[in-house]
Amino acid sequence: MSVDGAWTITVSTPRGDQVSTLTIASAGETFSASMAGERGASEIKDGKIDGAQLSWSSQITSPMPMTLTYKATVDGDAMTGTVQLGTFGAAQLKGVRA
Repeated sequence: MSVDGAWTITVSTPRGDQVSTLTIASAGETFSASMAGERGASEIKDGKIDGAQLSWSSQITSPMPMTLTYKATVDGDAMTGTVQLGTFGAAQLKGVRA
């Protein structure tokens, strides 16, 4: 299954839904990606693929500096998962292939 391409990702946070575009380019069991949304762009680090499971992290500075850790499952053109919001708990993630 290919995870490559653009995905529209919605993360349900305490500050409301945050929508961004995640563009993935896979290379075996790893991937590189760019992520851009309403609060700007963020660099993706440690992109890993394990079957239908994806994981990656990014750093944000707004509304405060923190590391976001993503875990998602791809099923065709849909993605579901969670985002660990630093020390503030987890948020639900939903995505569709753009």
